[in-house]
Amino acid sequence: MNLTSLLRVERINLDLKSRKKQDVLRELVLMIRDGETSEMLVQTLMKREELGSTGIGKGIAIPHGRSLLLDKLEIAIGRSTAGVDFDAIDHKPVYLFFLVMAPPQDPGNQYLITLGRIAVVAQELTKKKQMFVPQTPEELIKLVRSIEEKVK
Repeated sequence: MNLTSLLRVERINLDLKSRKKQDVLRELVLMIRDGETSEMLVQTLMKREELGSTGIGKGIAIPHGRSLLLDKLEIAIGRSTAGVDFDAIDHKPVYLFFLVMAPPQDPGNQYLITLGRIAVVAQELTKKKQMFVPQTPEELIKLVRSIEEKVK
């Protein structure tokens, strides 16, 4: 399983406008769901954030959660050029967000495997500030693909 097989151009926003944690989560969720469902997913993510920030440091956050509102794994990626105070473990702003949402029942444990793949890719993206290089969703997908090929 590779991460690029789960990425879709319409679910990548390289110019997030939000400046607060909950607003960033809402902006990310709106790429995968809208209406009442989106607000319930945002609340699920906020409850997860209360357990501990998903800001893993070096400008990366991987907000994630499970919900009965979903029938399959969903991913969205967002980038903030200004950075967002996301209570990251290194107390620095977060620039790149990988949202991962999945149903409670997850055949093949794709949810955990995906989180692991994102962590590996994110580590590479932080080197030489590669997360700021892509200017289009297509370029980001291409970069992630090249990283995945390199770290196999």
